[in-house]
Amino acid sequence: MSKKSRKKRIRDGSTSMQSASSSQSSVNPRQKWIRTKDDFQPDYTYVIEDLKRIGILAGSFVTLLIVLSLFLR
Repeated sequence: MSKKSRKKRIRDGSTSMQSASSSQSSVNPRQKWIRTKDDFQPDYTYVIEDLKRIGILAGSFVTLLIVLSLFLR
């Protein structure tokens, strides 16, 4: 079967502006929810624990490499 091609539709800017303004006016101001700093309180304790573990491992590897370099000379 032959490949069918579609023509691109050109959007009229005036219709999109009218629909956007009408949808904004229909929203009840009471329904709008404003986010404050108190609403978002993430818990990053697991991230801090992982970072501490990575730091301890990195420090121990560096120490091990220094000790090995002293013995192998």
